Amino acid sequence: MVHTAVSEQLSGIVGSANVITAPDERLVYECDGLTMFKAVPDVVVFPTTTAQVAAIVRLANREHVPFLARGGGTGLSGGALAIDGGIMLALSKLNTILEIDLESRRAVVQPGVVNLWVTQAVASKGLYYAPDPSSQQACTIGGNVAENSGGPHTLKYGVTTNHVLGLEIVLPDGRIIETGGPAEDYPGYDLTGIMVGSEGTLGIVTQVTVRLMRKPEAVKTLLAVFEDIDDASHTVSEVIAQGIVPAAIEMMDQLALEAVEAYIHAGYPTDAGGVLLIELDGLRDGMEEIGARIATICRAHHAREVRVAKDDRERELLWLGRKRAFGAMGRISPSYYVQDGVIPRSRLPEVLRRIHAISETYRIRIANVFHAGDGNLHPLLLYDERDATQREQVLQASEEILRVCAEVGGSLSGEHGIGIEKMNDMPLVFSEADMAAMRKVRDVFNPDNLCNPGKVFPTPGRCIEVGPPVTERVVAGVRIERF
Repeated sequence: MVHTAVSEQLSGIVGSANVITAPDERLVYECDGLTMFKAVPDVVVFPTTTAQVAAIVRLANREHVPFLARGGGTGLSGGALAIDGGIMLALSKLNTILEIDLESRRAVVQPGVVNLWVTQAVASKGLYYAPDPSSQQACTIGGNVAENSGGPHTLKYGVTTNHVLGLEIVLPDGRIIETGGPAEDYPGYDLTGIMVGSEGTLGIVTQVTVRLMRKPEAVKTLLAVFEDIDDASHTVSEVIAQGIVPAAIEMMDQLALEAVEAYIHAGYPTDAGGVLLIELDGLRDGMEEIGARIATICRAHHAREVRVAKDDRERELLWLGRKRAFGAMGRISPSYYVQDGVIPRSRLPEVLRRIHAISETYRIRIANVFHAGDGNLHPLLLYDERDATQREQVLQASEEILRVCAEVGGSLSGEHGIGIEKMNDMPLVFSEADMAAMRKVRDVFNPDNLCNPGKVFPTPGRCIEVGPPVTERVVAGVRIERF
């Protein structure tokens, strides 16, 4: 519990207008994009400088108060939940693009900068920022760094860590350090690599140096339509096996198509078993030939239609449908719960069949919208959040999906992170020795575990277990309310 004296000291650091203590105002920060779990911070502060972040962290250490950072609140694993209460540092006012170096193709930004703003700032110069999460119109660079976010174009261009050159970080004891920088490589340990994807447990990022990319000379987008989702899945592996690496290969099944088309009207066929959205980019020379090869592969796997976007408007509309797919679920269901497992591409047909079987077992509709090219699944479990029984069934079905991913040699998360959502599932893919080694790294940076506590690792007394229908869960004596 943050006492009044601490709140007054916080006001002294950032000004009283940048401190929220009123219960009704703090409710806004009770969850991130994963609304299944909720926990209210004791106080929310809005720092505007790195020095203020460091001062807040030092105060939290003196008072032994837990603290955590929050960006755009679009996370999907409960990583920004204040499960021990304490101080939440909302970084939305640290939202300036500090520097753009066109010659070196890099930019220096604060963590509250929205992902899409970076591309918009350099688009007129023929550059862009490659990582493109579907929430890129709202998610922030700091959160992308914390979760090592990906996006549809991960297949060719990689995830956030492949585009971060350096960081400014406030360590959990309040010290400020810089890692990496404008050069491509530095001697010593890769502290930047350790920080990216650490889910805010090793420190608070206050500045990010990102790599900018030159816009490709040409782009070609194809929509392949299949009667059977298995045929679409086999096509993905065959395209890669032929030595073709598109910028993106996205898949949507029939249930997802119904929702997307009702919302966006992008021209997706609602009677298809599934579609592949395949994008090529690069040099104009040879692109027609590669597109023709992909079309041949699709037809060899029984595609009933292979359509090429005729212009930028049609291409943008197809992508708008894909990127708004999660939100489109509101057209067909009161609520949805999204998973984020990763599997080898070659196991797509098998795993999708097993997900369908899980859907039938729990009598839950599951729509599949995902990054097929790199095997990053996003099954959307549709349910009614007002029904406690459905909520429990969804959690159990979700865990079964993760078990399937682990059994076929996959992983628990491709871009959403572990947070509180999947921490009990970590033993599915990591041994006790693995997790002990990772905890040692955390303990070096965060020995008192005050910085975003209770995330990533299963901890005795803090496990969130799936049980009979309840309206709340208790984690180490702290109530985590169920939505």
